[in-house]
Amino acid sequence: MTVLPVMALGVSTWPLVDGIERLHGPVTVVRRCLDLTELLAAARAGLGRAALVAEGAEDLTASLLEQIRLGGAALLVMEGHDHRRLAGLGAVVVPERADPQDAARLVEEAVAAASAAPSAVGYSDVVAADPARETAVPAGAAAQDDSDLDGAEPPSVRRTGRIVAVWGPTGAPGRTTVAINLAAELALLGEDTALVDADTYGPSVAAALGMLDEAAGLAQACRLADQGRLDGAALRRTAADVAVAGRTVRVLTGLTRQDRWPELRSSAVAAVLERSAHEFGTTVVDCGFALETDEEFTVDTMAPRRHAAALTVLERADVVVAVGAADTIGVPRLLKGLPEVAASAPGARLVVAVNKLRRSAAGRSPELGIREAWARFGSGPAVELFVPWDPEALDEALLAGAVLAETAAGSPVRAAFRTLAERVLSPPEAPGEEADPPVRGTRLGGRIGAWLRR
Repeated sequence: MTVLPVMALGVSTWPLVDGIERLHGPVTVVRRCLDLTELLAAARAGLGRAALVAEGAEDLTASLLEQIRLGGAALLVMEGHDHRRLAGLGAVVVPERADPQDAARLVEEAVAAASAAPSAVGYSDVVAADPARETAVPAGAAAQDDSDLDGAEPPSVRRTGRIVAVWGPTGAPGRTTVAINLAAELALLGEDTALVDADTYGPSVAAALGMLDEAAGLAQACRLADQGRLDGAALRRTAADVAVAGRTVRVLTGLTRQDRWPELRSSAVAAVLERSAHEFGTTVVDCGFALETDEEFTVDTMAPRRHAAALTVLERADVVVAVGAADTIGVPRLLKGLPEVAASAPGARLVVAVNKLRRSAAGRSPELGIREAWARFGSGPAVELFVPWDPEALDEALLAGAVLAETAAGSPVRAAFRTLAERVLSPPEAPGEEADPPVRGTRLGGRIGAWLRR
């Protein structure tokens, strides 16, 4: 007989666990915890296969539930102890009138279901709110009579929109400029568009759009998701409505200080993205440059990770716009980073855009030089878009806190962003046979080749 050790929290669980012990079955109680801290410590130590919670359930969040699950325990909550919210986060509800046999059976079923779940997970596979079971509980729901909802299945959240991640290597290739203008052009094409600033190193979407009253919208949304209270209405209240050229883009602003990055936990970011993809046609995400996973090899493997937000965005993305600067440093960085991006976003379509194209940094034939280097040293997708460098138009837009469609509607750089938006919305083209471009020995191609051979 396989023993299933259970940890209990709250005095309301005591009569039930006493009855379970008298059954002398496989389910046995190994720890009666006095507070939530003791329960989390016991779960992280791997003392139990299940946790039965009553008092203290209101303090549980998705991040804490993730710690319990990573410790190998399934969560069960007694009915009447914030059970509706926790059920939306994946907990099993034990009915108020359940006898010890029923409770033991629920424990066995919960443990079996947890054991059957895939063990190989990424940054966001252990998600706080399972999208197939998520229940959104609005603020003040505790004061409502929930008797009419007993036994009802939580409403499912079906993802209908697309997520577009804008990524670029370190060195200011123009991620934020691309993200905000791409979101604006998508809105002008009729898309219900959201813009999310998930950069944990240099969040700047709010400043670029002239939003002086910045309130860390993404952090607020993550907090609601962590509590299991992020429904569509809550997300729309958290996002700021920004008017761009007669259209509206919903913006989740970034962190107000860089040291707040622990608020963007992977599970919460994943839940926000899934909810946004359900609510909006396209969600454009400005994500950070760092994709290293070395932080996993730390003493505290459950601690938040600064790169987790970017990795989670790429995992969830349908389209990744990879942006690099058109110079002898930016292009090699982009070339070297693309394999890592492709590995982090295995199901996404990759669109490569070279930004800040100018003769002064790339030679007399800048596009030809980059294509030559790409053909000789690149192993991934070809460059789909070249964005010209127009510092006067870009500076004017930045000074006005606007997008190019408002301040420089006829400029070539704005036309490039319009083309990018159209390509994001269009289905991917079937790969065809492309003729190798003639190698002309451009100065840029030679410099990039020397850089990459180092």
